Amino acid sequence: MSEPLIELRGICKAFGSNVILDGVNLTIHRGQALAIIGPSGTGKSTILRIIAGLLPPDAGEVYVKGKRRRGWVDDLSDPIGIGMVFQNAALFDSLNIEHNVGFRLYEHTRLSPVRIRELVEERLEMVGLPNVCDRYPAELSGGMRKRVSFARAIMPNPETPADNPEVILYDEPTAGLDPIASTVIEDLIRGLQKRGGGGSTYVMVTHQDSTIRRTADRVVFLYQGQIQWAGTVEEAYRSEHPALRQFFSGSVSGPIQVAN
Repeated sequence: MSEPLIELRGICKAFGSNVILDGVNLTIHRGQALAIIGPSGTGKSTILRIIAGLLPPDAGEVYVKGKRRRGWVDDLSDPIGIGMVFQNAALFDSLNIEHNVGFRLYEHTRLSPVRIRELVEERLEMVGLPNVCDRYPAELSGGMRKRVSFARAIMPNPETPADNPEVILYDEPTAGLDPIASTVIEDLIRGLQKRGGGGSTYVMVTHQDSTIRRTADRVVFLYQGQIQWAGTVEEAYRSEHPALRQFFSGSVSGPIQVAN
């Protein structure tokens, strides 16, 4: 198998006395569609933030294309671009859609406003949102705002091609959406993977059954700070692993402790 794009080795993270991740090992290969599942509060979003370089682990190492990551957040210098789509879209309410999607280019490049608008329009076309550049987030539905955040995550930087997103991290991309809107988002995620130009490799945190089945190839099950199970989507739904079975069935009886 080819060299992993991203590899987590022995990752640990705690907030105060609450241990969230306890020696997590995870490997992500090019072209992979990976879903991280598990009960709420078990560190799934924390893993995404560590992969994105937004949060340093307390212990363990992150490797990107075989190179150990040395910096975090402001001084991050990975050999590939990593984009992230947050659960609530995280758009700037005071900026129109053009400036939300093109924010990084406006702030960190010398590209002309005309060129940036062209790039923004191209990405919005890719996510099925033409002619919304001059609108504001409050004027869009929840599903449309999600798609705007996708366009922002896959925005290329012509001045620094090495920064162009090769891996996309999705944090609950269909949370709070109705079944039809969820299907639109699920189709978009798969469509971006097949189309290229950002999003061909992705890691997703999700609880929704349809999103797991329609957008993932591989699943890892996180519980009690560790990956308890890993395999294909088909294997996950056939597995007799007690905690995994309880998670999929939604039963309150089983090894997963239900908070009172």
